[in-house]
Amino acid sequence: MAILPIRITGDPVLHSPAEPVTDFDDSLRQLVADLFETMDAAPGVGLAAPQVGVPLRIFVYGYDTDEHGPWRGVVINPEMWITPPAAGEPDEELESEGCLSFPGERFPLRRADEAIVTGVDLDQQPVEIRVDGWRARILQHEYDHLDGYLYVDRLARHERKLAAKITRKMGWGVPDVSWMPGVDNLDD
Repeated sequence: MAILPIRITGDPVLHSPAEPVTDFDDSLRQLVADLFETMDAAPGVGLAAPQVGVPLRIFVYGYDTDEHGPWRGVVINPEMWITPPAAGEPDEELESEGCLSFPGERFPLRRADEAIVTGVDLDQQPVEIRVDGWRARILQHEYDHLDGYLYVDRLARHERKLAAKITRKMGWGVPDVSWMPGVDNLDD
């Protein structure tokens, strides 16, 4: 297994739709193992293949809570159904999220409270996940990566302008910018 560099906003792979997975082989198993290791090292609660420069429709997730316990898995070639998000402004405390491809920042974003994701696992067995709350947010966030969207692309105007300013200040927004979990200190 290996920790992979995470691409930062502006890299073309993050802003293009990913391709379906067609080869279920040892290299796919290695990619999934590397995605889990990278997500855990970051640390994050989800990671999509485009975030490590691989333009395939696959993501991993992992989140532990007292209420639900450990929740971890992989979805390949997912499809998603969501309830419409509630109208109104997002709550900055309850609806803020961050992204490993826009590291060190968090912004409020309204998401659907419920989500259903279907796809397959590494053995091409059907997967169906029905979740709500924070877990639904995680799945929506990772699914967006597969369609070429970062959460900052969905922000309200004021927050989107602030994200653009941060992008310029940090020197992001161009190809081939990445960071290495467990090595790079993003707080500097």
